[in-house]
Amino acid sequence: MNSDISSLRTEYSKSQISESEMSADPLVQFSKWFEEALNSDQLEPNAMIVGTADQQGQPSQRTVLLKGYDNNGFVFYTNYKSRKGLQLEKNPKISLLFPWYHLQRQIIICGHVSKLSKQQSEEYFHSRPRGSQLSAYVSNQSQEISSRRELESKLSEAESTFENQEIPLPENWGGYLVTPTSLEFWQGRENRLHDRFFYEREEDSWKTSRLAP
Repeated sequence: MNSDISSLRTEYSKSQISESEMSADPLVQFSKWFEEALNSDQLEPNAMIVGTADQQGQPSQRTVLLKGYDNNGFVFYTNYKSRKGLQLEKNPKISLLFPWYHLQRQIIICGHVSKLSKQQSEEYFHSRPRGSQLSAYVSNQSQEISSRRELESKLSEAESTFENQEIPLPENWGGYLVTPTSLEFWQGRENRLHDRFFYEREEDSWKTSRLAP
């Protein structure tokens, strides 16, 4: 199959980055842009592409949902024995990408992870819909399975086992806090002359700079 996609092109003209309007604190700026994404037509604004790498340096990516953020960083939950969990155990460096196409924006965050406490993970786990709790309980994420039927059989068994009972937090399931070391705010502009504003942590402060597109 040969399809010519070289002519596909979109002009970006919705907004711009002005240094005078950017906060000195990138987490404050993230909050501002995130609120704007929430109030836009952007599908799942908390969806982020999470990048990790194994010990050989081979990167891998997947879409994960952001479940919280504050001055300490960004929170998501997963199976600690998944591919990303095992990679983060050996190499705690991580990247997050928020691709807000509708706003012609993206934010790239680099940092390192630490596990949340079991109490924090339990509190979030039990706030999830019951179906999501059961799915997390029965799925050995990233492990090979023989068929879809195997997965559905485990789900049926768990539904029976925990009928009218609280579903326990799976042993290898919980949250991560991403402590950022850099954040880049990207705004599409006409003729590919995009705006890029970069924050890099230097001890207890942030260095800011504008990058060429």
